[in-house]
Amino acid sequence: MTIGFIGLGNMAKAMIGGILQKGLMGPNEIIGSARTEETCLKVSNKYGIQVRSSNGAVAREADIIVLAVKPQYLKVVIADIMDYVDDSKLIVSIAAGKTINWLQAEFEKPTRIIRVMPNTPALVGEGCSAVCRNDLVSDDDYHFVMELLESFGKAYTVPETLMDVVVGVSGSSPAYVFLFIEAMADAAVAGGMPRKQAYEFAAQSVLGSAKMVLETGKHPGQLKDMVCSPAGTTIEAVRVLEERGFRGTVMDAVSACIDKSQTL
Repeated sequence: MTIGFIGLGNMAKAMIGGILQKGLMGPNEIIGSARTEETCLKVSNKYGIQVRSSNGAVAREADIIVLAVKPQYLKVVIADIMDYVDDSKLIVSIAAGKTINWLQAEFEKPTRIIRVMPNTPALVGEGCSAVCRNDLVSDDDYHFVMELLESFGKAYTVPETLMDVVVGVSGSSPAYVFLFIEAMADAAVAGGMPRKQAYEFAAQSVLGSAKMVLETGKHPGQLKDMVCSPAGTTIEAVRVLEERGFRGTVMDAVSACIDKSQTL
């Protein structure tokens, strides 16, 4: 079996790296194409995969075709490859905002399609991917793709109606977390801590807190209460966050992201 990546950006590289690291496929079973020869050479040299000079060549050779391009380029890419796609090919799209029905209409024929919304922590093996499929995809094929996705993090089946919500809460949310880490580090620097150390303290605290949510199964509010001693420092910080509308602002930001995803 051969998997072909059309687009070799960060998400494609995260997927390729995870697949190779877990030994699910070998470099000789992965091919790819990109807009520039420079990108193709870099990815080929790093991972040992084969690259092709055109999207059509990838589609012709691959059994699984991963559309790893931005939503605005999908229409052109599908036009490039549609003549090479038949019922033996499995399409995996990681583009935000483009539904299975939209993809199906662009291919202009019955096509086996899996839609995935991953996120950038996949680059460090901690991705979170939401997955759905159309009725033409077999259980065996779906489980195989899920196994590939789990090579660089967690993968969850969701109804397609939630895909835009996934963009808001997972796909785009690493940016919100990075802002939070940067803000905490800035405050630590203002308090006298060296910049590098401030980033390490802030980032490790976010990492550990997330792990507590996932591994203890406790409600985030319960975990928050465990840190807040009576008349202590933490509850004072929480009071300021609540006064400034921290939770409402985060909710508004996620809602704005969901709204934008729905218009792509």
